[in-house]
Amino acid sequence: MAIRPEGIYVDGTAGGAGHSKEIVRRLETGRLIALDKDPDAVAVATQRLSPYPQAQVVQSDFSQMGEVLDQLGIPLVDGVLLDLGVSSFQLDNPERGFSYAHDAPLDMRMSKSGMRAWDVVNTYPFEELCRVFREYGEEKFASSIAKQILRARQNRPVETTGELVELIRAGIPAAARREGGHPAKRVFQAIRIEVNGELDSLSRALDQAFDRLRPGGRLAVITFQSLEDRMVKQRFAALCKGCICPPDFPVCVCGRKPRGKLISRKPVEPSPEELAANSRSKSAKLRVIERCEEVGEKQ
Repeated sequence: MAIRPEGIYVDGTAGGAGHSKEIVRRLETGRLIALDKDPDAVAVATQRLSPYPQAQVVQSDFSQMGEVLDQLGIPLVDGVLLDLGVSSFQLDNPERGFSYAHDAPLDMRMSKSGMRAWDVVNTYPFEELCRVFREYGEEKFASSIAKQILRARQNRPVETTGELVELIRAGIPAAARREGGHPAKRVFQAIRIEVNGELDSLSRALDQAFDRLRPGGRLAVITFQSLEDRMVKQRFAALCKGCICPPDFPVCVCGRKPRGKLISRKPVEPSPEELAANSRSKSAKLRVIERCEEVGEKQ
């Protein structure tokens, strides 16, 4: 992120404040705004960042970053970090229902408010369950898993993550269950994305984050699954695209200039040392874009 001691930065996904602490300890006269929509994470981040007067924690979804910055009187920032998906802080609290490794109520709400995983599992019709599992989990056995869920809830609601895991297992052929990690991983991911509206929030956050960068400012995004990474990759590519004239035009007539430039053409992936220290980083991909246009030049 090329942090400058006097710069203003946003951590859009504060979580347990791990990244926030690494940013703020590099600041002198600068400022850090740490956002998280999870009230538990906000409480923890506030406590962990209390020794740093440069840091301010705000409870908000990162898709509302622009509103938060307006309220704080901050027009532009020098960098934004988004660390997507469920945080270690949330995974390590079994009662939140994010993990298929613990039996807990079907919740999965990052904000602890609104629709729960229970509502998706127990009220969505067959077609909608299939859509969620296919689109957000890329689960090829979506229909058979959905049938297992519908059959089970005819007798009583599915109440816990443990019950859901068993229904998922029953909907996947034995040979497939032995491949590609835990059989419930894709469905749990899909339900979590649906409950929290993650892809819509990410789309809005990417636009707001880039538009709030001053020239030379950087947006860094860490993804953990292909749907997120594809969206980030495509959005960054569009921002870096210049002339859109047909290739047979002798000279450019559109006048379009790239708004950003990639810091690395390929995503940064965890090193063997990081994997040894943090197994959860296995699927992580970091993409970084730098704003190269002057503010007000957007076309």
